Amino acid sequence: MLKLYDAEVSSRLLLGTARYPSPAILAEAVKRSGTEIVTVSLRRETAGGRSGGAFFEMIRSLGVRVLPNTAGCHGVSEAVLTAKMARELFGTNWIKLEVIGNHDTLQPDVFGLVEAASILSADGFEVFPYTTDDLVVAEKLLEAGCGVLMPWCAPIGSAAGPLNPTALRSMRAHFPDIPLIVDAGIGRPSHATFVMELGFDAVLLNTAVAGAGDPVAMASAFAKAIESGHEAFGAGMLEPRDVAVPSTPIIGKAVFA
Repeated sequence: MLKLYDAEVSSRLLLGTARYPSPAILAEAVKRSGTEIVTVSLRRETAGGRSGGAFFEMIRSLGVRVLPNTAGCHGVSEAVLTAKMARELFGTNWIKLEVIGNHDTLQPDVFGLVEAASILSADGFEVFPYTTDDLVVAEKLLEAGCGVLMPWCAPIGSAAGPLNPTALRSMRAHFPDIPLIVDAGIGRPSHATFVMELGFDAVLLNTAVAGAGDPVAMASAFAKAIESGHEAFGAGMLEPRDVAVPSTPIIGKAVFA
């Protein structure tokens, strides 16, 4: 089981709900993924021509826990206000906190992120911060009251996979008791398996599933990949070696001339 604040879930896949071809495909992808947590962007779903109310009602009907997020927010006050609106709408203290600092890479503004996390934690929120793989920023977020960290492995929607495995390994080693969820940049099931084999606790996906040719099948594939990586890490994998090691020992075996 995975414990996030006071909640326990069995699935280690968190699924985003944006950009699916249709609500029906989204609903089926959620079902096939086995996820127990979906993220919803309050600002994006209430903007433009989409009927936010109808969409939110459909999300509630899925029977999963909602993790609202502050996607699209570029400042502290904007993110805090959006979080408070999300709490009122969904009746949850959970919030995935995004404070974007760069329009091209969508990299977090880590200074604003820490400030917003401190404000929201003091107001009773249980914050899931979208952050980088920087250890100092991670320490500051924990000091601000966060009980979960969500580092990226590559820019949002890039599908590039883990760009800095060394940094991810360092984060896992530095915070052995903190739930770590890789958020952003994963494009293939093999990427998800890789980060789970590093010992990460879960993966959050959106574009890699919603943008696939068959989102439902891809959701199922990611669920299996994440479970496989988690099980492999728990089993204790062999470390790479510089020399060959025979799988069939010869010491103590009879020698026939």
